[in-house]
Parts: sequence; structure tokens; C-alpha cells
Amino acid sequence: MIRHFLADDDLTPDEQREVLALAAEMKADPFAHQPYAGPRTVAILTDKPTLRTQLSFQAGVAELGGNPMLVDGKLAGIGVRETIPDSARVLGRHVAAIVWRTGAQERIVEMAEYAGVPVVNALTDDYHPCQILADWQTVTEHKGRLAGVRFAYVGDGANNMANSYLIGGAVAGMHTRIGAPEGYHPDPAIVARAEAIAATTGGSILVTDSPTEAVDGVDVVCTDTWISMGREAENEARLTAFTAYQVNDQLLAGADANAIVMHCLPAYRGKEITHEVLEGPRSVVFDEAENRRHAQKAILTFLDRQARSA
Repeated sequence: MIRHFLADDDLTPDEQREVLALAAEMKADPFAHQPYAGPRTVAILTDKPTLRTQLSFQAGVAELGGNPMLVDGKLAGIGVRETIPDSARVLGRHVAAIVWRTGAQERIVEMAEYAGVPVVNALTDDYHPCQILADWQTVTEHKGRLAGVRFAYVGDGANNMANSYLIGGAVAGMHTRIGAPEGYHPDPAIVARAEAIAATTGGSILVTDSPTEAVDGVDVVCTDTWISMGREAENEARLTAFTAYQVNDQLLAGADANAIVMHCLPAYRGKEITHEVLEGPRSVVFDEAENRRHAQKAILTFLDRQARSA
């Protein structure tokens, strides 16, 4: 059976550890693994603006010995000019894997159903699992472990990053807290799913209105833009709702003295995070950006091995 990576719990806890160990190995020796030597082609489809996704997947596939083929989703018109199943079956005849940055989760699920090759979620409205792999690689580098790490995400708790931190943190056995204003809490179904996973891995989940409760004593403080793609019309209301959730020196004073600060970028200094914190000694933001390449190489290699052994 073809394996895909569409959401954070598509990997078991053991598989997540295996992929992160492989990512660390690839960071130390970027050309040690070349599963796409030939070269075989990986299609990288982008329906949304991108910098890190395009850069990290193109460079990563090249380091894996493959041919990264960037496809403009708007020109391709997947699901518009032709159906997703038809596009999936055409793509699957030409490439070894498909990476897609798109909107509704249902689109990538349908792509995976028909592609016949591994499909990787490079961002949807519901999840951003590749970013979480890169972030967990970064946390491991700075904290030496994931299980038991206290992690706080403050800001918009109803977006794809919060969803992935909840699910991915539960898989890793982390203690995950979401600090978000009322009206911007995660979907209760996502929280319930994360709690069920955490119950098996030793992790825990907390959702609170209080940013200070969220960051109290934690090892990692994380945030994301307050105005996600597609939410621009809500700009004024969101700036008002999230002002108290800014990651600044005052909020960080409640975290562990050795806490690190994360942001998946792009960052809006003076809004969700101050310039001083983003550029300060606790920030590991650009480690996260680099680790996208290593973590994504690892998940592509893991899925390719699974496909070849199927």
C-alpha cells in the first residue's frame, strides 16, 4: 500500500522518531542518501504563495539525486480545468512523488487516493505537517529530546499550524499548550484527537484563553502570523483580538529561563512577535527554516522506501 504524509498522525510515534533521526543524519551529510538517483522526478505543486516550501523542496529533491519539477498550480488548474483524480493519475505516471501546497485538505486527500505514488502535504488549510517535522528537528537539536518537552503556541489557535502542533506534539509525547482568545480556539475534534494520541504517548494537551498560563514554565514558545492567507479581510478584528498574545520580553519572562522561541515565517515584527525577540538569543527561527529541507528529505525518503517495499 502506498503511504502518504497528509497529516501529522500519518506517522506513528516510532516512525516520527525514525524520520527525525534520518533528518538529523541528512543534515550532517546532505548527499549520503540518494533515493531519486537516475534522476527520478518529484512534482512540487504550489497553489499558494511560497518561499520556504519551494526553496526547501527543490533543493532537497536535488540533494536526494532527483529532478525537482515545480508546477504552478494556477496554471495547471487542478480541480478547476480538470478533475483532481484525472490530474493525479497523469502526474503519477510521470513522477516518483507529488508534493502539494494547496487549500482544502479534501483536495490533497483526493490526490493521494488516485496518484499511485506518495503524496506529501506541503500545507493545506488544515495542516502543515512538514513544518512540524522541521520544528521538532529544531527542538531536538536545542533540547535534546521531544518527549516531555513543554511547548506553548500563542496566537491564532484555529489555524493549520495550531492543528499540526496539537497532533504532531501528541505523537511526539510533548506537553502542548495553546493560548488563544475566545473565538480562535482549535476545533474541538482536533483537540479530542490530540488528547487521544497524547494518552498513549505520555503527552498532554491544554487549551487556554490566557497567554501567561500557556507559556508558564515552558521550554519552547512559538507563534505564527495573526493574519493567515485568506484571512486578510479580518485584519482589523484580528489585530484587536490578538494584541495580548504578542511574543515579547514580558510574555517570555514567564517561560523557562532557557526557553527557545520559534516562528515558522513569514514573521510580522511588531505584531505577533517583536523584532527584539525574533532577533534575540532565544530565537531559533532560522534553524527551523533550514530544517525544512532536511526534514522533508527524510519524509520523502521514508515514503519512497515504503513504496518500494510495498
